[in-house]
Parts: sequence; structure tokens; C-alpha cells
Amino acid sequence: MPLYRDDAIVMRTQKLGEADRIVTLLTREHGTVRAVAKGVRRTSSRFGARLEPFMMIDAQLHEGRSLDIVTQVETVGPYARVICEDYGLYTAGTVMLETAERLVGGEKEPAVQQFWLLVGAVRSLAEKTHAPGLVLDSYLLRSFAIAGWAASFTDCARCGEPGPHHSFAVAQGGAVCQRCRPHGATSPSPATFDLLAALIAGDWAVADASDARTRRQASGLVAAYCQYHLERTLRSLRMVERDMPEGADGARERVPDRAPDRAPVPPIRAAQEQLAPGEVGA
Repeated sequence: MPLYRDDAIVMRTQKLGEADRIVTLLTREHGTVRAVAKGVRRTSSRFGARLEPFMMIDAQLHEGRSLDIVTQVETVGPYARVICEDYGLYTAGTVMLETAERLVGGEKEPAVQQFWLLVGAVRSLAEKTHAPGLVLDSYLLRSFAIAGWAASFTDCARCGEPGPHHSFAVAQGGAVCQRCRPHGATSPSPATFDLLAALIAGDWAVADASDARTRRQASGLVAAYCQYHLERTLRSLRMVERDMPEGADGARERVPDRAPDRAPVPPIRAAQEQLAPGEVGA
């Protein structure tokens, strides 16, 4: 059997038999790879902890008929522990893994840009460089842009008329002018458009300075945009915790959320049971 080595990030795991595990990897050169890690569920396993979701690894694999076989693993980025200990980081990271698995094509099809984007986003979560919600929305916008669904937040997405504009239409691809505005288009605040443009461009000075209301409105638009182009809901997105803006009296104010089917946020242990890494993207 041919032997190959590649950098990878673990996206999903599934139990196999009594001691083995099937791992789904996003690799740098080989795209999505599904492989069997033999004996990793035993306490004596040499690299069981290295094959957990969010871990960046250097893996050696034997090519098999249907599933490859993991023969050696070296840790490159130990991000799993930090992310899994924090509810906000865990749920945001789970959405990223699910999105990457859905956007990347068939097995063994290279997706170098998607790989490095996911690695950078997971690293940013683990280092707590920015708010998890901002990192997640930035990742979603950029990953969809790489996949061919780049949103426009300044010029009109339909006719190209220079902006800024005041309407947003998911089906049209983002901001739309008054002439192209379809029935049912939303009218986000100018600050929301600025935040969305900053997230897709990587302007973190603007993104970090945004307030809670603007972030929540932007997150709803991003969720709706992703659902439209995937033609299905990201299962893990409903578990993501979003900051609630405060009203004038200091109380938490309810803001309409455009993302579909957001459920109440459970404790982190319950969330990990509902969004177990072995089920991400299932």
C-alpha cells in the first residue's frame, strides 16, 4: 500500500469496534481524508489524544481501498484542550469544522485555501485573540468566498453600483441598491455593513470595536447567507452563544435573530453531549 505524509486538522471522529476509531481529516495536499486509527481508544495508545477534533497534526498514512490507515502522528498545534474547556470556543469551533467538511469536495481533492483558513481560525480561537463570534463569522464569510459565494457589503451585488447601500438580500449575494432591492430584503444598520465588510477583509481593528447589537445583527445575516447557499442549516450553529445587547436600563434586550432555529444555550457539558465531535457534520 502506498505511504504518504501530510499536515492535517482533525474534523470528526467515530468509534469503530472496541478500540479503533475512524477520523476525518482535512489535509493540506489531499483534501478530506477518512482513515482508521487502530487501538487509539486504549489507554496504552501512543497517539490517541492527538487524534481529537481541533488538533493540527503531521500524520503518516497508508492508502487503503476505502479507508486509509493512520500509522504515525505528530502534534503540530495542540488546540483541542483549550477549545473544549470553553463553551463559546467549543461551539464556534464545531461550526467551523462542520462548515469545512461540507464545503470541501470529495475525498482526496486538494483544498489548500480551505485548509489554511480553517487552521488559522482554529488557532485564533485557541489563542483567544478575538471574540469567538467574530472569528466564527469571519471564517464563515471567507470560507464561502473561497467556495465561490463571495458576499458584497459595499457595492451592489447584482449590478455593481458603488455603495454604500442600505439593503441586504441573501439571494442576491449581499448589499443591493434601491433599484435591485427585491421584496423582503432587510435593512441592516450602516454599522452592521461596516462590521461585515471588516470581517471578510480581516480588518480586526474595526471588528473588535463593534458593539454587541451590531455583532448579533451581523451574525444573523451571516447565518442566513450560509444556510441559503448550503441549502440546509448548519446543525451546530444553533448552539452558538451570542451576546445580548443591553437596553437603556441595563437589562438584556431581546434582538430579533435572523438565524434559523436558535435553541436556548445549555451548559457546556450538555452542549458537548449534543454536539459530540464524532457527530459533527453527520
